[in-house]
Amino acid sequence: MMNEAGRVLSLLLEGKFICQVTDEEAWRYLKRRDNVQTLEPHLALLNRSLATTADGEVFFCAYTTLGDAERKVLQQQFQDIASNLIPLVEWLMLIQQASESDIPLTIGGALRLSELQSVIEDTPAYAEQLEKISRYRLFNSTSVNLDGQLKQVFKRLTDLGYLHKPNSEKQIYLATGKIEHLYEIIRFIDETESLSLAEQADAAISQGNLL
Repeated sequence: MMNEAGRVLSLLLEGKFICQVTDEEAWRYLKRRDNVQTLEPHLALLNRSLATTADGEVFFCAYTTLGDAERKVLQQQFQDIASNLIPLVEWLMLIQQASESDIPLTIGGALRLSELQSVIEDTPAYAEQLEKISRYRLFNSTSVNLDGQLKQVFKRLTDLGYLHKPNSEKQIYLATGKIEHLYEIIRFIDETESLSLAEQADAAISQGNLL
């Protein structure tokens, strides 16, 4: 049977973003420095190290040194995220508007699907916005019904790791640490908007604090 160190190591190598929402036990494990010191030699053998978001609350795996192969992987990852920014940002804006919140969705924020659906159904502008968002290739909804569109969007965001559904019986979703990572990339792109996408990818990789 795999111990906690092995389980956490496997999650990191799978590319998971570990936070208090997605896996509290793994998150608490990584909050202890002695546990990190146990994992680091194993990660180092695979040219990996433990990385965190700026606030130190989200853990993920990063390359230690970058060769041509590693840079190619990271460039593709960055470009994939960047190409999906429009639907993700539009969804975040819709959620903030429908929730009547003054602040953007952050890690641990709860989204109740039934409540959101009621608000969107009662506001034609929100319904139009949701339909547009659901048609993006990222979500790829073919439903003509608002209910189907909303569920497809939330399903895809859960599959991609931006949302977590702690109880399969309830339509309640929690924002994960990957949302925080997304915000860091958005801020970086905003700061480097004069650069091409390829140049942005190179700059992000060189800084080493996004990927």
